[in-house]
Amino acid sequence: MATRFAELPEEFAPEPVAVSGGYDLAVVVPTRNEAGNVARIVASLDVALRGTRFEILFVDDWSTDGTAAAIAELARGRADIRVLRRFGRSGLASAVVEGMMATMAPVVAVIDGDGQHDERLLPRLHKAVANGAADVAIGSRYCADGSTGVWNERRLRASRAATRLSRLVLRTPVADPMSGLFAIRRDAVDALLPRLSGRGFKILFDLLTSAPEPLRIVELPYRFRLREHGDSKLGPAVAIDYLVTILDRLVRRYLPSRLVMFAGVGTLGLGIHLGVLRAMLAAQPSFARAQAVAVAVAIAFNFVANNAVTFRDRRLSGWRLVAGLASFYAVCGLGALANVGAGAVLFAHHQRWWVSGVAGAVVGSLWNFAASTLVTWRRR
Repeated sequence: MATRFAELPEEFAPEPVAVSGGYDLAVVVPTRNEAGNVARIVASLDVALRGTRFEILFVDDWSTDGTAAAIAELARGRADIRVLRRFGRSGLASAVVEGMMATMAPVVAVIDGDGQHDERLLPRLHKAVANGAADVAIGSRYCADGSTGVWNERRLRASRAATRLSRLVLRTPVADPMSGLFAIRRDAVDALLPRLSGRGFKILFDLLTSAPEPLRIVELPYRFRLREHGDSKLGPAVAIDYLVTILDRLVRRYLPSRLVMFAGVGTLGLGIHLGVLRAMLAAQPSFARAQAVAVAVAIAFNFVANNAVTFRDRRLSGWRLVAGLASFYAVCGLGALANVGAGAVLFAHHQRWWVSGVAGAVVGSLWNFAASTLVTWRRR
């Protein structure tokens, strides 16, 4: 029979555990190599949120510059500063989601770890959500009196183009749907979690476009600052993730977005395939041999492109990249056999090299997608 704690000798009785809680607001700060910024962030949040019961929750993607150690030093003697370290995972959106799930505060705010957002806006964002005026309160660079600061013209054009593109899938007009400064009800995050893609850097956009019904939104202006320490994480990968999220929201009712991306890569691969096939046929007359070479080249192209785009969230690198290429060739072997066989039969009957090539490629495409998803880029 189990012994109750009350029956244990006093020296063995467990000490009461201080449970993290009782906070009205949790501020999630995603970081990667932001050691030079975290002290300033904590100090500025302490000033901006004076009088508010809040905790700071850093989510660190295994920084290599001492960010976690810097946070640990700041958290010494403070229960209201925590850090979650992630290993083998990356991405601002998924980091923010994990941070949101690690708190019981009724309102969660997000602010970047680079110091470019104005933390002085957080009390107003928190109040707008806490008093029920909005489901989401956004710090906006593009609403009246907001500003992008000293951005150059190229970055400003790119940001505005991305904002215009977002209107394809947003159900509620939002001036700054890619903002990284916002507050949201914690229970709203719970409701949206199964629908989130968790991909890339634009978690607010993910939240807004995942809601089955339009969210009540308030936007408050702020001026974007210059980064003082560290390097920007913006780059081509961010743009790819954003475009993939747009595609997912456009087609998710009809087809899996990953299948659509795989098909898009396959279409490019088909162009490579046909180009190699035509060049090979000009050099020697055997269609089967030419088709085999074209298939081999197209498979290699498709692997590289799918690893960069379609399966970017499971992207292979290092020796796993080499092993992945080998497995991709292996699992596509049956599809390649069907490809070569179907193409050869059609070529023998119709003598149209491009029709035969297209037919052979289509025959193996569905097999290639299913096999590569289950084997080459399987979830780990």
